[in-house]
Amino acid sequence: MNLYREVLDNIPTAAIVVDKKMRVRYTNRSFRECFRSLRPKGTLKETTGCTSEDVCGEGVRCAYCPMRSLFSDAMKNGGRAFRKLILRAQEGNLSFRIRVTPLGKYVLGIVDDAYATEIAREMYSAQDIQQRLLPPAKSSAGTHYSFMYIPCREIGGDLPDVYEVNGETMGLLADVSGKGISAGMLSAFVKAGWDKTEVSPAKALMGLNAKFQDLKPDETSYVTAAAVRIDKTRQEIVYSVAGHNAPMLLKSALGIDEIVMNSPPISGWIPDFVYSDRAIGYGKGDILVLLTDGVTESKNAAGEQFGIERVEEVLRRSESAERFIERLKAVLKEFCGTFDDDITAIAFDL
Repeated sequence: MNLYREVLDNIPTAAIVVDKKMRVRYTNRSFRECFRSLRPKGTLKETTGCTSEDVCGEGVRCAYCPMRSLFSDAMKNGGRAFRKLILRAQEGNLSFRIRVTPLGKYVLGIVDDAYATEIAREMYSAQDIQQRLLPPAKSSAGTHYSFMYIPCREIGGDLPDVYEVNGETMGLLADVSGKGISAGMLSAFVKAGWDKTEVSPAKALMGLNAKFQDLKPDETSYVTAAAVRIDKTRQEIVYSVAGHNAPMLLKSALGIDEIVMNSPPISGWIPDFVYSDRAIGYGKGDILVLLTDGVTESKNAAGEQFGIERVEEVLRRSESAERFIERLKAVLKEFCGTFDDDITAIAFDL
């Protein structure tokens, strides 16, 4: 028996054994990892990650429990059943297929896609973590801002951030190489490695660059970034850029300025590059925009890029940062439908 348990505990397929009283008599390791089981056996609630506060089998939700319903139907129909289930968990809805087979006085349940379910659960957790890296939706003090962040996959590689240092508003928009999980890990590194006590955008970029070199990056790994400090006393924007392709835009009474700064990205290509700060004045009512190249390079079905001109047209018709972000999001979705790259922009009311 111990040998059989050892074998079952080391197969990737998730297995659960339930008796006719709906008590779980056994779960293998794959099942417990997949469903975050509190115990290897006991009630369905304890072994399937159910979040209900009711006693298992006695709560109102229990009548609608898909796992309980499956085993109940199987016992009524000679023991066999096959169904695709969706369980509500803290990390999000989990979809999986489970096959039920009679084993004498017990019933065996086999989850066909347990590995995929576990991956989906991990992705939900990663999404939740990445959402926590984002700034608040709106500023509670300082310079008012609005932003949009639309990852093209479950996990994105863009990082928008807004915070304050000595009463001045700081903005960061970073775009890391790659997509998906690897990009998400690199964006988390940027979040952790960025010095939020540094008032100079250029020095903050150099500090991040120094930490990036410790990763010993290959030539395919890099980070582009635009960083700004909004100095209300002098009414100027202090900025620095590290290889950020899309320019910053400043809407004023005179029109729209494209702020471009030629400098390499944070990478192993020029590891000791010295970034510098520049400044540009602004007036009351101006709008500052930072955006990633995912915005300008988004393509429609005909292969045409959205382009900076369309962004500027949206900005020209927008009276505030919030309205700009709302309109840009709507126009982009109408133009592209779906996105092949992460779409991120921050706008500040000056």
